[in-house]
Amino acid sequence: MTTLYDTLGVQAHATDEEIKRAYRKAAMKWHPDRNHGAEHVARAAFQEIKDAYAILSDAEQRKVYDAVYAEQMRHWEAQRERQQHAHAQRAAAARAADEAAYAEMVSVAIRFADEGHNRDVLFGVLLGRQCEPRRAAQIADSVAALQASRREAAKAGGAGDASKATDAADTVDAAKDADIKHQADAATGKNAAARDAPANRAKHANSANPANQDEPTADAHPAGALGGLWFQFLNSLRF
Repeated sequence: MTTLYDTLGVQAHATDEEIKRAYRKAAMKWHPDRNHGAEHVARAAFQEIKDAYAILSDAEQRKVYDAVYAEQMRHWEAQRERQQHAHAQRAAAARAADEAAYAEMVSVAIRFADEGHNRDVLFGVLLGRQCEPRRAAQIADSVAALQASRREAAKAGGAGDASKATDAADTVDAAKDADIKHQADAATGKNAAARDAPANRAKHANSANPANQDEPTADAHPAGALGGLWFQFLNSLRF
């Protein structure tokens, strides 16, 4: 809003002397005689300058103008605030409606994607529901990509479960093999013990009865006995 002070180019708290100097400067600038070829514009500006100075140069009129201007400014500020508030409400309502429409289009696309339809079908369905083409393409791309990632994750999860089942089966088989081997080793040990039992009993019997141990070599063999007699005969000849 342009004020009389703005017309003269001074501040609202300007002194009377500052207002007079500003009026003379502006009048010289916009006097019709100084603006050849633009007299019409200069004449209108010059008249505004004269009217502004006529009010501001009079103390009583300036006081009334300041009071009226202040009141007008309050009303103008209140009106502007109301307009801004109404604009903000309209903008918020528009955003809410747009978000609701977007959410509805997304839900429609997800429903058709769950039924196994591809991206092109989703795009066509959204267009058929009066969705803006660029938004329809964006929603169709996003939902199709989401569904593809979910399917890949499901496949990966199924493969993981199969691997776990295979590992569990291998563990059970290994346990069975170990148990069978243990039983076979136990059976082999029993057979070996039964086979070696007579020899072990004879060995223990010999150890318990010294009389059953081997005789001296000289007594057990005839040649050894004759050698002993021959040695005694030679000793008797020496004496």
